[in-house]
Amino acid sequence: MPIYEYECKECGFISGHLVMKPSDRRKLTCRSCEGKKLRKVMSRFAAHKTEAQRLDEYEPRNARGDSFYKDDRNIGLWAQKRAKEMGMDLGDSFKETLEKGRSRKILDNL
Repeated sequence: MPIYEYECKECGFISGHLVMKPSDRRKLTCRSCEGKKLRKVMSRFAAHKTEAQRLDEYEPRNARGDSFYKDDRNIGLWAQKRAKEMGMDLGDSFKETLEKGRSRKILDNL
């Protein structure tokens, strides 16, 4: 959906608006002060990475913040990186165990 963010030039309030066609922009008003002078702003966005990209970018020697360790996708990243650096294939059983750990299904087997 074409949702764009606009900043009101009068009060500085930023709000998102659905803009389907250029003529819709003329109808926009600030949701805070109802001003008509709005400026389109660059919105935040997220880019998703593949498992291969995450593995290539992972550097085991670098310190990580708490959020890194709370993300289940990072379980086994160190072992995968080391195996790749040494040219080893850890096999399908390792991959299955890794996926169980990421999905927390490994706890079911304990």
